[in-house]
Amino acid sequence: MKQSLCTSFILILLALVPTRAAAVTYQKSDSTGVVTLLKKGARQPVGENLMLFYANQLLNRPYVGKTLEVNAKEELAVNLRELDCTTLVENVVALVLTTKQHSTSFTDFCRNLERIRYRDGQLDGYASRNHYFSEWIRSNEAMGIVQEIKGKDKDSRGAFYPFVESQTLNCTYMSQHPDRYPMLKGDATALQQIKANEKRVNGQTMRYVPRRFLNRSRKELSAIQDGDILAIVTKKEGLDVSHLGLAVWGTDGRLHLLNASQIHKRVVLEPMTLFDYMKQHPTQLGVRVIRMK
Repeated sequence: MKQSLCTSFILILLALVPTRAAAVTYQKSDSTGVVTLLKKGARQPVGENLMLFYANQLLNRPYVGKTLEVNAKEELAVNLRELDCTTLVENVVALVLTTKQHSTSFTDFCRNLERIRYRDGQLDGYASRNHYFSEWIRSNEAMGIVQEIKGKDKDSRGAFYPFVESQTLNCTYMSQHPDRYPMLKGDATALQQIKANEKRVNGQTMRYVPRRFLNRSRKELSAIQDGDILAIVTKKEGLDVSHLGLAVWGTDGRLHLLNASQIHKRVVLEPMTLFDYMKQHPTQLGVRVIRMK
């Protein structure tokens, strides 16, 4: 009886011990910058579109790729000074999530960024990162952070239905080109984990709005709202998505993309419409639509 009580007491103590926080790589300007942004966000009126509010705060920050590949061993990298298309979206979502939690803490922001970036919200090595955006969507939907908008079939009134194309996932790029990823070189275990991650999403069919519909009016494309995450579907072999950004309905009544642009070398609201932008990129097929809950 005494042994049973002791065991129960130990289990209760273990349950109260917090899980180990991920190691974080950042500069002082990142932590102070995050807190400054969160304090600004906390002052926004009820109903403010926080996705666009935070994205607008990051406009003109330089585009820099591979900012997560800075350590020999995977750590949570926080860098709001330099952004690519994925880290822009992740940082904005983490800022919004932290604000919804009524927090202005850098520690809380880091925990939210870890949740967003890694499978099931937990950093456990390089292979636990959501490398393919379909993985990212799947993980964050499971945690109730986002929802992919897939539309419904046409109703009896014949309303315009934009999700008419589909993509069957065949994510193989990383496992077929491990030499292009420094953390995969010579690491057979990590490569096998990446293959398992690919297998987890492959074969699923996802609906998307084709490029030809993206010049439609806001009323017709009402399924896309300001601040939605737009994942650009690609026909490049082995990939699902080639670029990310946030939806912005412009004063011209047409859809635009706020993104960390490799072309402009900074975070910009693309002056040309998304339809015209995608016409210049033949491998881009359309967009999947993801919304924060």
